[in-house]
Amino acid sequence: MDRNLALEFVRVTESAAIEAAKWIGLGDKKKADEAAVRAMRDRFNQINFKGRVVIGEGEKDEAPMLYQGEIVGKAQEPVMDLAVDPLECTESVAWGRYNALSVIAAGKKNSLLKAPDTYMEKLAVGKQAAKVIDLEEPMKENLTKIAKKLEKKISELTVMILDRERHQSLIREIRSIGARIRLITDGDVAACIATCLPDSGVDVYAGIGGSTEAVLAAVAMKIMGGEILCRFKPRNDQEAKKIKESGISNLKKIFSSEELAKGKELSFTATGVIDGPLLEGVRFEKDRIVTHSMVIRGVSGTIRYIKTYHHYYQ
Repeated sequence: MDRNLALEFVRVTESAAIEAAKWIGLGDKKKADEAAVRAMRDRFNQINFKGRVVIGEGEKDEAPMLYQGEIVGKAQEPVMDLAVDPLECTESVAWGRYNALSVIAAGKKNSLLKAPDTYMEKLAVGKQAAKVIDLEEPMKENLTKIAKKLEKKISELTVMILDRERHQSLIREIRSIGARIRLITDGDVAACIATCLPDSGVDVYAGIGGSTEAVLAAVAMKIMGGEILCRFKPRNDQEAKKIKESGISNLKKIFSSEELAKGKELSFTATGVIDGPLLEGVRFEKDRIVTHSMVIRGVSGTIRYIKTYHHYYQ
């Protein structure tokens, strides 16, 4: 992944984050999402590359979207796969809650999983425990192995989970095992990646969330040495049909980070919309807007944090 192209992607997420941030707390998640999608598409189309959206946010929620198969960019090369979420955590923006991002993952052609926007079961950990998790094993077995690798007691582990009705049995199971739980309203991209950050206080992410978010998180986690295991959890026959039409015949298949994001020519770019565990949000000041972004590149293995001042000119 060319470092100049990665920097161009920062400008894309910055634009989307700024437009989304204008809707913080106004109670209209679709308007916030529309603003972010429009800004991301417009900025993509100013870049000298050819990107194909292989998995995009929006379809499962009937929200505005950069759709699967959409072509962006104003050149014929380089050709890139894109996984995008112009506004991760639309509810957080609508109601002024914690943690929202604008996110892009990119890779060489055919490097990112091509799939419809649906749901996946996920289990994610950082580098130390990356080789011991197994989505087929009971949660107790996974937590026991993770605790051993992290040199902790199970009671010292913190598992992050989306606060959803579908997770009530999982929450009861983890509590019965003795691990701690942190519930979040939205934002499992940041939650998964947080397992790779030593100071985040998050050891494990578990639960069912979006397939787009799985690919986005996988790109960052793979570069950082972590692991995310996923399998599809379609809600109905129509979603199952779409998954099979995308070329995935075995709905019980477990995908690793390497299968979600192949190779090293990968990049992950995110800009904060509202403060969260990864990044600070957009700041509107008297004569400027301040954004906070991160860029993770697979080839170099670097993580860069970028603070940008966007000045108003009269």
